[in-house]
Order: sequence, then structure tokens, then C-alpha cells
Amino acid sequence: MRIGVPKEIKVHEYRVGMTPPAVREAVHHGHQVLVQKGAGDGIGLFDAQYEAAGATIVDTAAEIFASAEMIVKVKEPQPAEWKMLREGQILFTYLHLAPDPEQARGLIESGCIAIAYETVTDARGGLPLLAPMSEVAGRMSIQAGAHCLEIAQGGRGMLLGGVPGVPAAKVVILGGGVAGTNAARMAMGLEAHVTVIDIALHRLYELDLQFGSSLNTIYSTVDAIEESVLGADLVIGAVLVPGAAAPKLVTEDMVRRMKKGSVLVDIAIDQGGCFATSHATNHADPTYIKHEVVHYCVANMPGAVARTSTFALNNATLPFTLALADKGYRKALADNPHLMAGLNVHRGQLTYRAVSDALGEPYYKAESVLAA
Repeated sequence: MRIGVPKEIKVHEYRVGMTPPAVREAVHHGHQVLVQKGAGDGIGLFDAQYEAAGATIVDTAAEIFASAEMIVKVKEPQPAEWKMLREGQILFTYLHLAPDPEQARGLIESGCIAIAYETVTDARGGLPLLAPMSEVAGRMSIQAGAHCLEIAQGGRGMLLGGVPGVPAAKVVILGGGVAGTNAARMAMGLEAHVTVIDIALHRLYELDLQFGSSLNTIYSTVDAIEESVLGADLVIGAVLVPGAAAPKLVTEDMVRRMKKGSVLVDIAIDQGGCFATSHATNHADPTYIKHEVVHYCVANMPGAVARTSTFALNNATLPFTLALADKGYRKALADNPHLMAGLNVHRGQLTYRAVSDALGEPYYKAESVLAA
């Protein structure tokens, strides 16, 4: 199969769909890999390294989209990219379609086969291609939040861990999944007072066993969220409903009543965000202030540590990339129900229930459209 790796064009996005070791593995499997010139320059993965791994370097994204059978990316295609997709072409990347009807329409009209990293599952019920970036985003959320608490950023002027004789900041994390757990780990390491709120009692039990009395765990109710958020200095939104729009757990009224200079970091923003006052920002202009509360809502947080993120992501995606290339997408999906769960769009039809529900579009069962 001819695999194409274009350069990412989202603002301040330096990750790349395949590393040179991943390219070498694909070439070893008998595939041709086209990499756009300079695709990895931002993170020190240079064209010469790709050529040494067996890739062919091409000048433009247009050449890649025109000739590759499968496009492997990191971020969702931008308007200029989805217009280059063609009928029957495989797109393997993060999509986050539920809050993005314009992109969904573009993919539907292209006739492509769009497989989303974020909805591929595993035998334990996890999301193996989302997990590496959730780890990164969770850890980064505390770095970002601590910075936003500084006076110069509009924050309360608090040091996250305090100092002897001065209280540490109160950090509330909504969601105890991969991102929330990593956020808690970092915040606790900085000696903040940390509370995790989750709707799954078994997950709260696991967190209690993992972290002990250093972590406060609370079952999620409207009352618990309100009380905790109003007392917090930093709130991390780390909730996830796979493939669907994130629930709005923090209302605008709650934000209005928060302490002046407190901080909201919305990790769930690429699924629409879990704070009512959230709207997506980027690394060039990451924050804004509403109701005297600092909001950090960057939709591609791991892009700030693009080298670490790229290698972590490739470790997870490579087996699936090779399966799609080795077998063709139909057999690869048929052989692996967990990869099948990643199919979001197939030749003009939405094949992921949560996305179709969020967008109000007809849903087609993935197994049925493949059989047809």
C-alpha cells in the first residue's frame, strides 16, 4: 500500500503521523511511504532520517493526497485537507467529529474511509490510541494551570504547592480516567490539595488504592461538583464520553461564582469542552478571561511537547497502521472489532453512533456498510 504522511497545518502543531522508525517498519512490510518535505523538522525528525528509513520525500501535501491510498496524520484534517481527500481513500487520524459538523460534512462529501484514533478500543474497554495523548494532556494541564495561576496571567497569584506556613492551592479534577489520573499525579507531586470527582465508584476505589490518603475522591453529583468547583483554585476538566460531545458539567453560573483569578483547564475541549464557558483556543493565544476566571482551552495540548507526543502516539498507532496496510481496510476491520470501533465515516455514511447522535445525522452500522 502507498501510505502518505503530510505535514500538519493546524496552528502550532508540530507532531507528525509517522516517525522514521515507524516508516522503516512499514517499508519492511513491503509498503511505500510518502512523507511531505519538512514534516518532522519542528521536532528534529529531518528528511534525511526519513529517507534513510526508506521514505520518499515529496514537496507538497497535494502530491501526497493525490497518490496515497492511506493518509496517516495526527490532528483532524483542516478544510484545505479534507477538500483533497478522495473517494475510497483511507484517513487514519484523530477526528473528534461530534463537536465539528463542518468537518464531518467535509469527510462525508469526500467519500473517504475515516478511522478515528480516539474511538479505537481494546479488550479491556480502554481507548489505546487516545491514552498516550491523554497521559500527556493530563500532565500538561497541571503545568498550564500552575502558570495561569500567576498574577501576570490573570490568576490569583498562587504557587500551586504553597510554601511552609502558606496553604497550597486546591485542585479539582473532573474525571478519573487516564487524563484525570495523570493530572492528579502531577498535582500531588507539586503538593497541591487534590480532589478527583468521577461517576464510576470502581474508578474512585482504584484511585484510592493507588494514591491513598493523599488524594480526596468524591462521587460525581451536581451538588458535589458545584461545591468543589466554587472552592477550587484550579479546575481540570478531564471527562470523556468516547466519540461523543463532552457533557457540560460546570455551568456558567458556577463559573460566575468562582473565586476571582481561579483557573479552568479544559482537556475535553476537542470534544466540545466540559465547561459552559469554554471555547477552543490554540498555542498562539491559549487563554482568555471570562467572569474573572482564567480559561485555558487549547484543543491540541500535547502539540506543545510534540516530540514526546509523536513517539508516544506512534508506539500505539503503528500496529493498527500496519494492519490496515497489510490487509486492506476491509479485512483489517473485519478481523479486529476494536479497530472496527474506530470507523467513523465510510464512503459518505456516518458509522459511529455517538457522532451521528451529536450531529443529528443518520447512523449506519459499520459491519453492515462494510458487508454491502
